Formats: sequence, structure tokens, C-alpha cells
Amino acid sequence: MIRYALICDNGHGFESWFASSSGFDEQARRGLVACPFCDSIKIERGVMAPAVARTDRGPRPSEQAEPAETPAAEAPAPATPAPVALMGEKEVAFRAMLTALHDHVAKNAEHVGPRFAEEALKIHHGESEGRAIYGEATAEDAKMLNEEGVDFLPLPKLPGARN
Repeated sequence: MIRYALICDNGHGFESWFASSSGFDEQARRGLVACPFCDSIKIERGVMAPAVARTDRGPRPSEQAEPAETPAAEAPAPATPAPVALMGEKEVAFRAMLTALHDHVAKNAEHVGPRFAEEALKIHHGESEGRAIYGEATAEDAKMLNEEGVDFLPLPKLPGARN
């Protein structure tokens, strides 16, 4: 297993484990590695210092083998690693709030899909009835809507939508 320090195109740093270097390359190429902060799939390896063991000094006192005459029954049992939570309480609460937000929008607004920018502009100019809408917009669409003075907010993707 290899632990990589990763960074997304938005500058968020995080770490992840991969079976091999080629495993990371393949998953990143297929868009399976996503930033846990912004969900970007444009991920690169960050600068890391490898952990390399020195062999020119011999084993350290703590690494030397125990005497062979110690019976196996007296040997201490290997330590069991403590379970690690993948998400803390704050992350679980945040995901619950984000899911509730998505549910609220879906129940109280009209989904206009990729026509979001066009419909928002019509509503802004009074060419279409005023109502709550949601849908998809490109970065160029968002820039144009902002320049036109249209009030809108991006709706974050659900964290589990890609996992």
C-alpha cells in the first residue's frame, strides 16, 4: 500500500491510500479519486518525502530481536489496531444538512435541468413567471448570470453521489 499526499485543482490537500502507483494513476484517469472538500476530480500527487529505512547503521536497540529462549506462550499478543472513524460527528451532521437541503429544494422548486441559465435570465427580465428553479449551469453560464445581476446560489453535490 502507498499513501499519497494529494491536491485538487482548487488547492485542497488531503491524503489517500492506493495499492500501487499505477493504481492511483488508473483511478485518477477514470475520475474515481475526488477531493473530499469540493468533489473535484482533477487530482494530482503533492510533494512528499518518502519514508525510507536506513540499512547502513544496523538495527536500533528497539528493533533487535528478542532472545530465542522466550517461550511463545509468554510472548505478548500483537496489538489490535483501534477502529478508525471515516467521518467524525461534524462530517455526519454536515452531510445530513446537505441531504436535507437537497430534499427541500427538490420539493419546493422546479427542476429545469440544463436550461437553468436560460430560464433564470427569463425570470430576471420578467419574460417568465417568477418561481424557484434549480438545474445545471456551466461556469460560463454562472459568469453570465452574475454579470446580468441574477441572484442564484450553487447547490453543492451530495457527498455520496460519487462514492
